[in-house]
Amino acid sequence: MEHDLSPATLAELRRPRSYPAVSVLTPTHRREPDNAQDRVRLRNAVAEAKKQLETDPAVSRDRRYDVERQLDQALAEVDLTYAEDGLLIFAAPGEHQVWSLGRSVPERVVLSDTFLTRNLVSANAAERPFWVLSLSADRMTLWSGGGGRVTEDRTGGFPLVRDLDENFDAERQEQIGDAPSTFRDERTRQFLREADTAMGKVMREHPRPLYVTGEPGALSVVQECGGVVARRAVQVPHGGLAHGTPEAVWRAVAPVREARARQDTDGVSRELEAARGRKEFAAGVDELWRSAREGRIRLLAVEENYRVTVRDAFGGHLVPAGSGDLDAREDIVDEIVEQCLETGAEVRFVPDGTLEEEQGMAGVLRY
Repeated sequence: MEHDLSPATLAELRRPRSYPAVSVLTPTHRREPDNAQDRVRLRNAVAEAKKQLETDPAVSRDRRYDVERQLDQALAEVDLTYAEDGLLIFAAPGEHQVWSLGRSVPERVVLSDTFLTRNLVSANAAERPFWVLSLSADRMTLWSGGGGRVTEDRTGGFPLVRDLDENFDAERQEQIGDAPSTFRDERTRQFLREADTAMGKVMREHPRPLYVTGEPGALSVVQECGGVVARRAVQVPHGGLAHGTPEAVWRAVAPVREARARQDTDGVSRELEAARGRKEFAAGVDELWRSAREGRIRLLAVEENYRVTVRDAFGGHLVPAGSGDLDAREDIVDEIVEQCLETGAEVRFVPDGTLEEEQGMAGVLRY
């Protein structure tokens, strides 16, 4: 199942396809007993997609058979042992993908000439993906983090590995306090510069917050290099993680990330308060939806678990609705998030309760 949504991957998913491009969305659960019905719900959703294919006069028999095979293959790839909060299946003639989402989605089947990406985009933004680059004298490891997990990532040629001299014992030198001189060795310094260059390419193609871990000597040399790691990374003085486990990396960066998240939340609150004074503040789903469509939102703040269901009313406005209403729009929050990102707005997810007065979502307007 897929997790990493890069700009290039998103552009590929949004590419027009031969009809039908099928999107199947279903909520999932991480724990018992809520997850007991996930498998049944998923099978029912795929069955509904096949039913819509069969009854759609615009879908030829050959195309229907092709897409049904893709749906069956996608279903076979799903491993609900590692389920998160939502599942998204894309299927079209000759292709399929399965995405696991750390954000709940409404149960839905959509047939179109493009895949439905708004829930995927919103879930990716809510996960706050980040990079961790772990440095050592013989290995540079890249980790991808977000949604409560860290995994090793092989983007950009990572991990970078080099053979050390026979008499070189990096671990022993770290233990006896000689690590700084280890990283003054010219070959080691060149190795660190190579890692910085490789990380620069990764950041251009997959921009995210970056943390760098390593012994103080390694961090000092990288800082002297003045490259992308020096300019953009938050340093975490913790050695051994280039050869470490995902759990160890997560524990090492968690305090730094939590402190940064608190600072970011305080900053968002200050920006919203200042926007009120400048008459550049917007709140309420209807006002935010219209402002997002007009490209007027510069900053959108959303509580992590905020959800609301609406329907279209006369005059182009949105009004509250029940989830069972025929014309209900259950993922309007995700629609607004995607629309804001497409118009260059910054989207920040904040802890629940932060925007209590604003009823879960608010924005700073460009004009």
